[in-house]
Amino acid sequence: MPLAAQRLVAIDAFRGLTFIVMIWVNELGGVSGISRWLKHMPADSDAMSFTDIVFPAFLFIVGMSIPFAFARRQQAGDGPWALARHTLERALALVLMGLFMVNAEDGYNVAASGMPVALWSLLFYAAAALCWGVYRFDDRPLLQRGLRLAGVLLLIGLAALFHGGKDGSDWLRPQWWGILGLIGWAYLLGCAVQGLTRGRLMPLLAAIALCIGYYALHRLPGLGPLASALLSQDAHAAHGAIVLCGMVCAQIFFDARRNAAVRQRFAEALLFAAALALVGATLRPAFGISKIYATPSWCLYCAAICVLLFSALHALIDHRGRNGWLRWVAPAAANPLVTYLLPFIVLALMDLAGLSLPAPLHQGALGLLWAALYAALIVALVSLLNRRNLRLQL
Repeated sequence: MPLAAQRLVAIDAFRGLTFIVMIWVNELGGVSGISRWLKHMPADSDAMSFTDIVFPAFLFIVGMSIPFAFARRQQAGDGPWALARHTLERALALVLMGLFMVNAEDGYNVAASGMPVALWSLLFYAAAALCWGVYRFDDRPLLQRGLRLAGVLLLIGLAALFHGGKDGSDWLRPQWWGILGLIGWAYLLGCAVQGLTRGRLMPLLAAIALCIGYYALHRLPGLGPLASALLSQDAHAAHGAIVLCGMVCAQIFFDARRNAAVRQRFAEALLFAAALALVGATLRPAFGISKIYATPSWCLYCAAICVLLFSALHALIDHRGRNGWLRWVAPAAANPLVTYLLPFIVLALMDLAGLSLPAPLHQGALGLLWAALYAALIVALVSLLNRRNLRLQL
């Protein structure tokens, strides 16, 4: 699976920018008196906002990274079974973290569980650090295994302690999978397609069409029984389509098997973005635009925007050398999982301590400025953790 070597900078820049914007827009969720285009659109609004593009950008960058991850592991000697095992382990870890986080957000019964939800959440983050932390003592494998075993046992204990619902009778359950869980399912689909197609462009495009068709079979009137027979995984298929679009973008720009000039690759990327937008517009009357329902138009519009954004970053960084600003996004790109989890850890610590932000920071322009400052503070903290070699890696 030959790939051009210069891919890393632009892809990592896209990843870092996505995570920084994610922190900003998540903090804006509690801010009133700002433009509706900085808030998630309601499910039935047939519209999308700036904020609605952030999660698809996560999925898109996951897709762009998959071909390179496969190539690195194959070059290191991994065969099909080793690749499959690694893929399943990563997907399971993401789904498991999403499951724990979404149950902490809603339905937790304090009285039945015996501890505040903030403490339960912090213990979960500690377990995640034990399970998936990057340890710097390779010469002590027994200690590494002991720490990971302690993390697994802590996760099992927290799952046993959890009680949800009004009467405390509910256990951990996928009310929805959470952002990390949705990424995990879409990542699994993308890796399966990568293994089956070996990164060939036309089969990847056919897989995108199959994902959109699968969604349509679930949503068209009168096809309810067929949807049940197909396991009702339409949203996962839609999210997977965005991952596949990222994989196509990676092949357009970096597949060294094709003897294509730089201008031709950019032209192909623009054509791909235009085709995605055109299909999205064609499907809009049937399904509308909705992040909540993961409609095809939302998926394809967002994927088209991501293709254009990456093309601009690739031209700016890899071909014009304008990369001085990358030091501001590099910490988030180098440690993305910690960057995602840190705001949740901060929120749990504040909740446990009984602290809250002053009301003016939740309103208007001051709220916008605070959200930007908060994102900068989180990135600065991630940078400090990076220097201390405190990372999470699946």
